[in-house]
Amino acid sequence: MMNCMKKYKFYSILVIIYLFLFYGCHTKTTYETRNDFKKFYDQYQADGSFVLYDLKYNHYIFYNPAQYHQKFIPVSTFKICNSLIGLETGVIKDETFVIKWDSVKQPIPSWNKDQNLNSAFKNSCVWYYQELARRVGGKQMKYWLVKAHYGNADTSGGIDKFWLDGRLRISPAQQISFLRKLYANKLPFSQRSMDIVKNIMIAKDTNGCIIRAKTGWGNQANMDIGWYVGYIETKTNTYFFSNCIQSDKPGNPDFAKARIEIFYKVVGELGLLK
Repeated sequence: MMNCMKKYKFYSILVIIYLFLFYGCHTKTTYETRNDFKKFYDQYQADGSFVLYDLKYNHYIFYNPAQYHQKFIPVSTFKICNSLIGLETGVIKDETFVIKWDSVKQPIPSWNKDQNLNSAFKNSCVWYYQELARRVGGKQMKYWLVKAHYGNADTSGGIDKFWLDGRLRISPAQQISFLRKLYANKLPFSQRSMDIVKNIMIAKDTNGCIIRAKTGWGNQANMDIGWYVGYIETKTNTYFFSNCIQSDKPGNPDFAKARIEIFYKVVGELGLLK
């Protein structure tokens, strides 16, 4: 009888633990819209949208949620996925893998030298990633884009420019989804490949706060499209973000800096980087 009671108590405790873990990890998703963030975009003469996902509280914060599922060309934010594919296919061995500069003068001085994966990511070096894509090849590239559910997975427009001025498109919602899977190690790539890419993505690491991110800048339908996407890891939480800005004013002098500066203004107002 005593043994039966002990077993009953033991299994009762297991059930309680299970219910706690199940419901604790499946909290209701909540949403918030912050129209007041428009002031930050107006400051840089740009339109756009911002989304932040709070992992701990399963909470979304939006500015201009109408753009959440709107698809834009990913431009250099594709370097996150391109790096993963290059590593997974063995085209590049690790973050120190060098591709030689062909001596063709580039518009950005930091591109005019040999690059490894780490420096090419940090410098957003287009020619390095174009050569990486050519070495991967069209068949393998298409396979991995579909397998990873990256945007619309469309490689039309040339193997070395489909993400720059071809037909590849991705929405802020898809950016967030891809980043969440990367963080949780749920993308169809090896742990090693994901760890290397997470490491080269580090844009800031101070006071127990790590920001992993990537910029992007290109043109779509006669508009400048700018991105800053990534995630923030603090000691107690993780936040995923997408800032997508647009401008139909050619030569907007504030456009380049707006991508990152708007991000810092938003998260500063939210008190995330204390």
